[in-house]
Amino acid sequence: MTYVVTDACIRCKYTDCVEVCPVDCFYEGENMLVINPSECIDCGVCEPECPAEAILPDTESDVEKWLEVNTKYSAEWPNITERKDPPEDAEEHKGEEGKFDKFFSPEPGEGD
Repeated sequence: MTYVVTDACIRCKYTDCVEVCPVDCFYEGENMLVINPSECIDCGVCEPECPAEAILPDTESDVEKWLEVNTKYSAEWPNITERKDPPEDAEEHKGEEGKFDKFFSPEPGEGD
């Protein structure tokens, strides 16, 4: 099992999860984070830290797409290990539906 970040993170990009991760398996895109499934040790400490409830175990239904997204982009985006402030409009996008189709960006973030 591993954990994955879903589209609930897009445009919210809270980074509370990265500070609690004992293996630094989060990677930063322009407007979301992903988890490297090969590095994740399945400890689950990140899941309750996410205000957007964007982190799910890969055993949940319908997360296959997110496992692919996390695998692909964790290989391309820079590692992030320290909390950053969320985007100013994060609360406006929290809980919004269809964010992947509307807002996803394959561009990397800054990382640490």
